Amino acid sequence: MESSTPQRRFAVLIDADNVSAQVIEGLLAEVANYGTAMVKRIYGDWTLPNLKSWKALLLEHAIQPIQQFRYTVGKNATDSALIIDAMDLLYHSKLDGFCLVSSDSDFTRLASRIREEGLMVIGFGERKTPRAFVTACDRFIHTDILRAAGRESETKKKSRPTSLKIDAKLIDLLRWAVEASEDEEGWANLGTVGAKIMAQQPDFDARSYGYGKLSSVVQATEAFEIERETAKSGRVDILIRELPKPAKRRTRSHR
Repeated sequence: MESSTPQRRFAVLIDADNVSAQVIEGLLAEVANYGTAMVKRIYGDWTLPNLKSWKALLLEHAIQPIQQFRYTVGKNATDSALIIDAMDLLYHSKLDGFCLVSSDSDFTRLASRIREEGLMVIGFGERKTPRAFVTACDRFIHTDILRAAGRESETKKKSRPTSLKIDAKLIDLLRWAVEASEDEEGWANLGTVGAKIMAQQPDFDARSYGYGKLSSVVQATEAFEIERETAKSGRVDILIRELPKPAKRRTRSHR
């Protein structure tokens, strides 16, 4: 049966100067998790040899190349072309969101402006991406964790950590989100916890820790207890609660 829920319509705008062609398959598969890529454009100076790796992929993935010559050394004309097109699409196309693919902080204001219009912004870039651009997006995905759709890297499986209990920063983030979502008994819905984390840290991703789901990350920390609750509708909710800290042993004083 086809879903009656309408698919979100996205424009995918790629800065070819700041993204590797190797991620395109995984990137488009990731976009498909959120909606349909109605517009796919990539910007760069296609007369230069450094973009050769992209050319073979454009036809395969129906991505429209936008030529932008570098008229002046040191000035990034590609960024300007992408921003102008984005604003045209924002006002003249019926879209629900944008996917901005770049590691360049020049797109920070663009992301903020699009969100001001009520549209979703998903950013894609390397881990070196400036924090300002990351936090300007609703969601930011690091391109190094992307993989080809339908396959999981065996190398990643083998390198998966068995425990994350020593990652204090991760555990502190999870504790904060649980405390902000918990009921009177300390239980918090995992979906709500995930939403709190994403609002605070748009580039949080379970795959960065070697796992495919947030529930697996939570379990690996060994700092929370997990329960699954089945509703009458058949939906299964995952609830988590911080484990009580072990009581300190009292030592007997010797007189």
